[in-house]
Amino acid sequence: MKTKEQLIEQLIELAFAEDIGDGDHTTLSTIPADAKGEAQLLIKEKGIVAGIKIACDILKRLDPNIIVEVYAEDGSLVHPGDIVFKAKGNIRALLMAERTLLNIMQRMSGVATITNHYQKELEGLKTKVLDTRKTTPGMRMLEKEAVVLGGGKNHRIGLYDMILIKDNHIDFAGGIDKAIKRAQEYRRSIGKDHLKIEVEVRNLEDIHKVLEIGGIDRIMFDNFTPDLTREAVLLVNGIYETESSGGITLSNLRDYGLAGVDFISVGALTHSTKGLDMSFKAVKTL
Repeated sequence: MKTKEQLIEQLIELAFAEDIGDGDHTTLSTIPADAKGEAQLLIKEKGIVAGIKIACDILKRLDPNIIVEVYAEDGSLVHPGDIVFKAKGNIRALLMAERTLLNIMQRMSGVATITNHYQKELEGLKTKVLDTRKTTPGMRMLEKEAVVLGGGKNHRIGLYDMILIKDNHIDFAGGIDKAIKRAQEYRRSIGKDHLKIEVEVRNLEDIHKVLEIGGIDRIMFDNFTPDLTREAVLLVNGIYETESSGGITLSNLRDYGLAGVDFISVGALTHSTKGLDMSFKAVKTL
């Protein structure tokens, strides 16, 4: 299985292949090979900035001699007019890096910003906002990193690091009891007892069944109302972690938090987020 670092490496290589191809012919035809210059990353919209580290990596992959002066930290609040960093070096490299680093930083900053809005809505409560697997193909590791930078927490990264028994698994397995017992046996058989088991429930009756079987780690309340969530939390009574999912927006988020759940998973953090407005502009030639 590939590491996070290896997946990010592949993403950068794919981004370069998509954008640069066999050469940035506009830059190659207009800018001398030895020309040096300076450009800056300028913020144009208030939000949480994310992706600075990978932007620096992108720049240095195109020119290891580029000097980057960074003025903000990943996860920090930025305002229009703020300069996040300045990069000095080969102009051709600066121009070729521009779109790739902006695409990644704008996306990550957008995710971090919306996550921050959601988590602030839960201020004073124990409840934490979680991401989902509804991510941009190829960018999952970076989007999940952005969620953390925005103040949220990561749910499972993929299908491999948690057992999450959802409605389809339950229906195909022939019932919630069969699904849980098979998952427990499977976990033992492959020697991966560390894998947590989460079970999605659709009503209070399902919760009673889960509590009777036991041996799991978290119960997900799927499409419960806030009032029903409150009942469900009382029923679980702290025996297992609890999570709310489905139909939750910024406008009703706090109602679910007040119901007492430990986590609320929100697909909107990554599946429909607007990028944060910023630019990478020339400052001067050197």
